[in-house]
Amino acid sequence: MTKVQVRFRLQKPLDDGMLARISDAHALYGIQKVQVAPSLDTLMVEYDATRLRPAEVESALTGAGIPVKSA
Repeated sequence: MTKVQVRFRLQKPLDDGMLARISDAHALYGIQKVQVAPSLDTLMVEYDATRLRPAEVESALTGAGIPVKSA
């Protein structure tokens, strides 16, 4: 397993629903950890690079209802 971190910019402000989806995002295939930046406008995502590419991580997060864009 090769762990990689990538940063994504949130496309809209955090709300309770999005926080719940972010807390569940580690259950997505290949995603190990999702952390909200102190500025509350970006996410730091740690994932298994042998299973996913950055575009696939972005797609998985968007599909889970977390609107992000590559930073």
